[in-house]
Amino acid sequence: MKQRGASIYEQFCRTHPRSEALFRQAKTVIAGGLTHDIRHLHPFPIYVDRANASRKWDVDGHELIDYWVGHGALILGHGHPIVQQAIARQLDRGTHYGACHELEVRWAEQVLKLIPWADRVRFVGSGTEATLLAIRLARAATGRSKLIKFEGHFHGWHDYAAVAIRPPFERPVSAGVPHGAVADILICPPNDWDAFMNLASDRDDIAGVILEPAGGSCGTIPADHDFLKRLREFTRTQGVVLIFDEVISGFRLAPGGAAQRYGIYPDLTTLAKILAGGLPGGAVVGSAPIMDQLVFRDDQTWNREERVWHAGTFNANPLSAAAGVATLPLLADGQVQSVADRAGQALRNGVTEVIKTLGVDAAVYGESSIVNLFLQPHRHGLALDQPDSTLDHHLLMDHPNQEAYHRLRCALILHGVDFPLFHGWISAAHSDEDIEKTIRAFEAALRLMRDDDAL
Repeated sequence: MKQRGASIYEQFCRTHPRSEALFRQAKTVIAGGLTHDIRHLHPFPIYVDRANASRKWDVDGHELIDYWVGHGALILGHGHPIVQQAIARQLDRGTHYGACHELEVRWAEQVLKLIPWADRVRFVGSGTEATLLAIRLARAATGRSKLIKFEGHFHGWHDYAAVAIRPPFERPVSAGVPHGAVADILICPPNDWDAFMNLASDRDDIAGVILEPAGGSCGTIPADHDFLKRLREFTRTQGVVLIFDEVISGFRLAPGGAAQRYGIYPDLTTLAKILAGGLPGGAVVGSAPIMDQLVFRDDQTWNREERVWHAGTFNANPLSAAAGVATLPLLADGQVQSVADRAGQALRNGVTEVIKTLGVDAAVYGESSIVNLFLQPHRHGLALDQPDSTLDHHLLMDHPNQEAYHRLRCALILHGVDFPLFHGWISAAHSDEDIEKTIRAFEAALRLMRDDDAL
């Protein structure tokens, strides 16, 4: 009898000897052998040599249609010539001045041009830093300490964000998170207005509410737009700072992100990924009264006791600024987003037809240019055809059979597609041919999974 899953993993190991060797080498020098947790893959991750447009090539010479696109940062695709030229020009001028520079001003102006309801920008080094600063600003602005976070919403890896990411939601997802940090986070089920009111009403210690407006964990938990509207009205009335975490959705769902797409505008927005054109960088944008807490004054008591302190060696790094200044104007008219959105819908529709034809227990769903994947929804009692507000987010976030996702990713790689375990991003560089090849790759991979009794 054939060993369960052997054909997928055996083929993968046989065709990726260089990646396997590099992973063995990495484990001797890099903690855990990885530099990002979600790059973890059974039996080992692939190592990439180069990338261009919608494709990348691994160290074993395989060409892959890429749905990571820089963890969603590269909406223009890999190596866009305008962005590459801007980075190359800046390389000749310097990579780190340790000083203010003109590009950071131009970058901030470009951001506010696309997000006109915000008054100010503050650049940081990453999305995690952006949410951390936004939380600090909210607490300083209100003089309160508590923050409401929704189950399944992801806001980076700092201590305040490391709780309520996946079941059991009341526990941090990591060792080393202090109880004091978790105690200041109030956890609420997503899209549940009654639960939110039970938690938030009659309290005077709530500084802010943070959420992914396009849906928790990159849309794994779809957003309820009526809930968002009611949340905006409640926070405005109560003097609570509403923070939209648009690290993923910013500039992707529309030039002004999910806020523009839905017509719901927060007090603070956190940005990263697309913001810096695929280079490291993040930002917080928001209203002047909140953002101007960062301003130095002649009043030394203000500077020491009331001002929000913020530093960061790589804030508005000239290379990141150059890439951002080159990228954002290309997104201003919404055409790039429309192209990527159409490709996303075509991929979701095509894979859904494959799933129906093969009769496998799987589903794809999502919004805009994001494709979410769920394996065995019926086996685990999840009805993805329910209204968003009634979906069981515990099941959505649990992904009970994680081994199946690893096998499917390996099977897809064997057929020329690299799709992340749970959700993939589409760029404007993905062609109709790319989408069609990807649909056929899903068909071949799901057949292989079914033959191995992995679905």
